[in-house]
Amino acid sequence: MHERQFFVYILSSETRTLYIGMTNNLTRRIAEHKRKEIEGFTKQYDVTRLVYREAFLYVGNAIAREKQLKGWRRSKKVDLITASNPLWKDLAADWPLEDAL
Repeated sequence: MHERQFFVYILSSETRTLYIGMTNNLTRRIAEHKRKEIEGFTKQYDVTRLVYREAFLYVGNAIAREKQLKGWRRSKKVDLITASNPLWKDLAADWPLEDAL
C-alpha cells in the first residue's frame, strides 16, 4: 500500500524572491508553477525554482510547518535553504513538465 505524502516546499525566482507552499503531489504542483498555470504571486514574479522541500505523512503536520515557515523572517528561510541546498539549485530542473500527474 502506497502511503499518501504531503509536501511543504519553497520556490525561488532567479532574484531569490521566495514562495512557500504545500501540496499532496509535488511533481504535479511544481510542473504547474513552471508552466505558469497558477495565477498570482508565483506567475507574476516568475518564482518557479524548487529550492527546498520537506515530506510529511499527515496533512496537519504539513499545514503547521507551512505556517511556521511563512512566519519566519527572510534570513531564517534563507539559512534553511542554504543548509540543504547551498547553491540554490533547482531541485526539479530535470523533472518532466508535461503529463505530471
